[in-house]
Amino acid sequence: MSRSVLLVCHTGRADAIAAARDVAGLLEEHAIDVRVLENEVVELAIPGTITVPNSSECADGAEVVIVLGGDGTLLRAAELAREAAVPLLGVNLGHVGFLADAEPADLAATVRRIADRDFEVEERLTLDVEVIANGEVLWSTWALNEASVEKSSKERMMEVVIEIDGRPMSQFGCDGVVMATPTGSTAYAFSGGGPIVWPDVEALLVVPLNAHALFSRAVVVTPQSTIAVEVLGPDDHGVVWCDGRRGTKLVFGARVEVRGSDRRLKLARLSRSPFTDRLVAKFGLPVRGWRGVAHPRH
Repeated sequence: MSRSVLLVCHTGRADAIAAARDVAGLLEEHAIDVRVLENEVVELAIPGTITVPNSSECADGAEVVIVLGGDGTLLRAAELAREAAVPLLGVNLGHVGFLADAEPADLAATVRRIADRDFEVEERLTLDVEVIANGEVLWSTWALNEASVEKSSKERMMEVVIEIDGRPMSQFGCDGVVMATPTGSTAYAFSGGGPIVWPDVEALLVVPLNAHALFSRAVVVTPQSTIAVEVLGPDDHGVVWCDGRRGTKLVFGARVEVRGSDRRLKLARLSRSPFTDRLVAKFGLPVRGWRGVAHPRH
C-alpha cells in the first residue's frame, strides 16, 4: 500500500508556499504521496500531488498532516487531523507557535524522520462545546485551545453566572469568560491572566476576563467536570468563539456548556525536549542565572 501525507499550507505567505514545495519534493524522493487540499492546489502549483476535497475525509489513511504556517493554519489543519485521528506536525512559520514542532531550516531532516516513522505521538485534550436554550441544543462544536464567551458590545459588560458540575459558583459582570485546555493555557487564557498548565496535565481552566467581582480568579477543574456559563442580561446576549475560528451569537437565556472531549488531537513530536525548555524558548524567558545541573531521573 502506498504511503501518503496531507499537506496544509498558508497560501497567503510566500515563505509557506516555498516551504510546501520543498517538503513535497522531499516526500516524493522518499516515495510518499502528497495530498493537497483542492482550495490550495492553484496557489501551491506542485506537480504530481493528489488533490483532495477540503472535507472531513481528506486526511483519512494519511500517515501525518504536515502544516506550514502560523497558529491559525495549525488550528485549521487540526480540524482535519482530529477527524481522521491522524497526527499533526507543524512547521513553525509564525511568532510563538507552541503547537509547531519543526523549523523551516530543518525540512530535510523533518521529512526524513517522517519517512522513517521516527517520531512520537502526543495526544492533547480537546473540548466539547454546546449552546443550549430552553433545553434545546442550538449549536455544538469542539475546541483545541479554548471556548470563549464574550460580550458583543464594546460599550457595556455582560452579566454571567459560572456553574461547575451543576452548582453555581459565582455571578459577575465581565468582558467574557475563557474555558481552556492545557494546550490553550498559553494562548487566550494566558492573555486573560490564567496560569500556564503543562500539556500532559489533565485539567480545564476557567478564566474570567476583566470581571467586576471579589472572586474573579482563574480556577482549574477536571476534564470530567461540566463548566457552564449562563448569560443573564437581556441586552447582553454575547457570542461564543471556539479557537477564534468557529462561533455563534448567544440568544437571551443561552447557556454554554463545556467539558473535556473523549476525542483527542494527535500531535507528531520530533523533539523530546521538556515543555519547560519549549516554554523558555517560545517566550524568550530569562534563565541566565540558573546554576542547576541536569541529572537523569532514577
